[in-house]
Amino acid sequence: MWQVVGQSRAVSLLENSLKKGTLAHAYLLVGPPHVGKKTLALNLAQALNCKKDNPPCGECPSCVKIASLKHADVQIIGLDGDSIEASKQAEISIDQVRELQHSSNLPPFEGEYKVFIIDEAELLSHEAANCLLKTLEEPVGKVVFLLLTSSERLLLQTIVSRCQRIELTPLPASTIEEALRERWGVEPQKAHLLSKLSQGRLGWALLALADESLLSERLERIERLIALLNANYEERFVYSSELATEFSRNRRAIFELLELWLGWWRDMLLSKLGLSDNIINIDFQSELSDLACSYSLSEIRESIGAIKRACEALSKNANPQLVFEVLMLDLPKKGGQSRESRL
Repeated sequence: MWQVVGQSRAVSLLENSLKKGTLAHAYLLVGPPHVGKKTLALNLAQALNCKKDNPPCGECPSCVKIASLKHADVQIIGLDGDSIEASKQAEISIDQVRELQHSSNLPPFEGEYKVFIIDEAELLSHEAANCLLKTLEEPVGKVVFLLLTSSERLLLQTIVSRCQRIELTPLPASTIEEALRERWGVEPQKAHLLSKLSQGRLGWALLALADESLLSERLERIERLIALLNANYEERFVYSSELATEFSRNRRAIFELLELWLGWWRDMLLSKLGLSDNIINIDFQSELSDLACSYSLSEIRESIGAIKRACEALSKNANPQLVFEVLMLDLPKKGGQSRESRL
């Protein structure tokens, strides 16, 4: 049984390839973080190595081992999971890819196929990407490569061209809410909140369900953002230094913070337009409504653009201190004051 929820098109494509024996040697799974890419990748690894009819069964020893990440022929290459130390690692190194390259030339040890899952493939170093390209150009035996990415444009085009692309799209909030209630037994009110906050990513909702600190951290970040909107320039520049320092230690956390800011300003825009039923941060509806009255539509749109530009610059390795200082200048103060008038 395929465990990924709501990605029927992707599942059907892979099922048909398995039945017809037309499986590609490399796939590029594209979609936002926590949308289900790794779940789908592990499901495919199970299907390739399942011992029963109608794979993946999810119950045979092979499927169980793969689900618990203990199968000798299924390897995940990336920043070594979700630990804090892993988040500090900036790139997937060439040594990791060389090890993959060596392993791919060996026959399967306990299964039918060797499966290599490269998580956050956009983080491949330039040397690692070129090394992987050589491996993809010369596929061998029963080996399948699965590259997972949320930023396809950051990958070498030559790598993209050698993979079959499968896109996983965000799910409707109603689908996530139903899954949380019926499959995971979450009580209705919490399921509704998580389905909204997840922004179509069931994986995020499940992480927040398993770790309450994620929701507590979110509240702290929102409170800091609200305070920032009232802060003077000196306070904002102090905060920009904090963000730059944190970015050097934990890039992933800063991108998640900026994503939260984007969602907040989007909600403010919807509140301004009288579309509060569509906001993400439903537990802050009254605060968003009040804040929306303090900004013009153009200021809200400009703020969204400023955050997007900051994300783009950081992804291209711009100086983080400068990026955050510019962002602090671009975000308007509560009460409506344009950047031009501030300068």
